[in-house]
Amino acid sequence: MLETLQIVWFVLIAVLFTGFFFFEGFDYGVGMLLPIVKDESERDQLIRSIAPVWDGNEVWMITAGGAMFAAFPHVYATMFSAFYLALFLMLVALILRGIAFELRGKIDSKTWKTRWEWAIAFGSYIPAFLWGVVVADLMLGLPIVKGFQFSGTFLDLVTPAAIVGGLTFVAIFLAHGAMFASLRMQDEKFIHKLRSMAASFGKTAIGCCVFLLAAIWMKTSILNDKPISLVLFILAAGSLFFALKCIGDINDRLAFFSGSIAIIFFTTAVFTGIFPNLMSSSLSSDWSLTIYNASSTEHTLKLMTIAAGVFVPIVLIYQGFTYWIFRKRISIVNDSSH
Repeated sequence: MLETLQIVWFVLIAVLFTGFFFFEGFDYGVGMLLPIVKDESERDQLIRSIAPVWDGNEVWMITAGGAMFAAFPHVYATMFSAFYLALFLMLVALILRGIAFELRGKIDSKTWKTRWEWAIAFGSYIPAFLWGVVVADLMLGLPIVKGFQFSGTFLDLVTPAAIVGGLTFVAIFLAHGAMFASLRMQDEKFIHKLRSMAASFGKTAIGCCVFLLAAIWMKTSILNDKPISLVLFILAAGSLFFALKCIGDINDRLAFFSGSIAIIFFTTAVFTGIFPNLMSSSLSSDWSLTIYNASSTEHTLKLMTIAAGVFVPIVLIYQGFTYWIFRKRISIVNDSSH
C-alpha cells in the first residue's frame, strides 16, 4: 500500500508541476513580452490579458511545493538547501512582480507605468529562467552525499547545461505567452506582431531543446535507460513544430493548443526520465533521493490523498470558472490605466 501511495504522489506532483508550467508559462511569457512591445497601448493590452488570472496561476506552484513538502519532506529539505539562493531570487522577483501589477495603474504617468512594466518583466524572466535551471539540474544530477546532504555550491547549479535549460524555459514561455496573447487580442495588427514573436521564440525554443537533450545524453544515462522519456521529448519538439505551422496558417487556437501539448510532453518527459528519483546524486546512485527513501509515512500519505481528492477538484473548478468569465478578447481603451 505504501509503495502505491508513493507512486500516486509522484504522479500527482508531476501533474501539479505540469499545470504550473502550462498556466504560469503563458503568464510569465506575457510578462516577458512587455520590454519587447514598444507601443504603450499594446503593453496595456498584454497586462490586461493576464491581470484577472496571474495570481490564481501561482496557486499551482504553491500547491506543488506544499505537496512536495508533505509527501516527500526529505526532498523538500534537500532541494531548499541546494537551491536556496536561486529560490530566494525567485521569491524576490515574484514579490516585485505582484507589487508591480498592483501599482502600475495607480498613477497616470508614462514613466511610472514603464518602470513597473520593467518590474513585471524582471519578475517573469527570473522565475522562468531559474525553473529551467532547476529542471535541468534535477535531470543532470547534483552533488548529493550520504544522508541527503547537498555538498556543492551555487556554481554547481549554474553549469552550461543548466543555463541552456534556463534559456529553454524562457524561450518556450515566450512563445507560449505570445500564442496565448494572440487569442486574447482584437487588434489585427497587434495579433500579427504576436504571431511573428511566437514563431521566432518557438524556433529558438526548439534549438535550445536540442542542445539540452544533447547535454542530458552526454552527461546521464536517462535517455538510454528510459527511452519513453526520449520519445516524449521528441513529441514535445514535434508539437512545437506543428504549432509553428499553425501560426503560419493563421490558426491561433490550434497553435496555442499544440504549444500547450508541447509543454505537457516536455514536463512528462522530465518526470518520466527521473523516476523513481526525485533528486539524483551525481556522486553515487545510492545517495539519490527517491520516492521510496524520501517519502512521508503511509498514514500521512493516506490523509493527504483524501485531502487532495477533496480540494484539487475545487481548485480546478474555480480556475476553470475564472477563465470562462474572462474569456472575451481584450479591447483597446483610450486610458491605459483601466
